[in-house]
Amino acid sequence: MRVLVLFDLPTQTKKERKIASRLRQFLKKDGYIMLQYSVYARICKGQADIEKHEKRLKCLLPEVGSVRMLTITEKQYVTMKILVGRAKKMEEIGAEQLVLL
Repeated sequence: MRVLVLFDLPTQTKKERKIASRLRQFLKKDGYIMLQYSVYARICKGQADIEKHEKRLKCLLPEVGSVRMLTITEKQYVTMKILVGRAKKMEEIGAEQLVLL
């Protein structure tokens, strides 16, 4: 399964930019790859793993803005089409890797 985290956070002030940056850094350290500037994805082994990552994310949520979490199957994820540009090297590797449980 894949977990997608999508967010839209205010970045008008220095404090707001710091909060948004902290969320991005957390996602990278937690094993997410950046698909777009405010869209991150990671592989999860099952529902328990998804719930664990949701709890971690909830501890870091800012007071304002929008953060969404979407869970999709690997089959759905690999059907994603890039309409402009091309996949980053990390995305190409991630789309074909095999998860062993």
